[in-house]
Amino acid sequence: MPIPILLPTAVRDESFGGVTYHIEGELVPALHIEMGSVPVYFEHHILLWKEPKVTIGIKALAGAFKRILSGMPIFMTEAHGPGQIAFSRDGAGHVWGMHLKQGEAIDVREHQFLAATAHVDYTFNRVKGIANMLMGGSGFFIDTFTALTNDGIVWMHGYGNVFEVTLQAGQMIDIEPGGWVYKDRTVQMETQFQRLSTGLLASAGQLVWNRFSGPGRVAIQSMYMHMPTEK
Repeated sequence: MPIPILLPTAVRDESFGGVTYHIEGELVPALHIEMGSVPVYFEHHILLWKEPKVTIGIKALAGAFKRILSGMPIFMTEAHGPGQIAFSRDGAGHVWGMHLKQGEAIDVREHQFLAATAHVDYTFNRVKGIANMLMGGSGFFIDTFTALTNDGIVWMHGYGNVFEVTLQAGQMIDIEPGGWVYKDRTVQMETQFQRLSTGLLASAGQLVWNRFSGPGRVAIQSMYMHMPTEK
């Protein structure tokens, strides 16, 4: 299996999918987007600053744009240019953009999404039982982003630094349940349990990890932030 490689931590003047963007900052990086005619949607609480001429509204996602986090709704909001806007999450980490060509899709662990261009479709699915020990027995969500009609970008935030590994068919990697960030849809994921015992009648508990099988890419974050359980 290849060694996971650190993703770029800074970007200047990167253009794709109808926008130009920059990523800068060492501890708490910020995403700065120069918007034209392509809107960008995002979680409302990560907006850092914008030009006054950039307008903000609710993103229409056929009822799928609201989830409940600790009793509070999280809405998808949408920015319309032209103008400049910037986003940042309240946590030390790593920000990067995933360029999706038309027809491509990516699975993203909950709480890692930052923003996306309007041409990228968003859905989510609750995965029960895979991370019970981290999520109070309720499972967790996987967000799926698909560039249906045009090229697009999904920007994400990982805690610590983020590393990517590309698995070939038949190659596997075991990752702590809070450690993975995104995966290609071709990558399969299953939960593994290993019981630890200190003797014949004693037990020290068990290890739990997610096993990913190629082909495709998987990303790993070096720090995991325990988020409140989604209800």
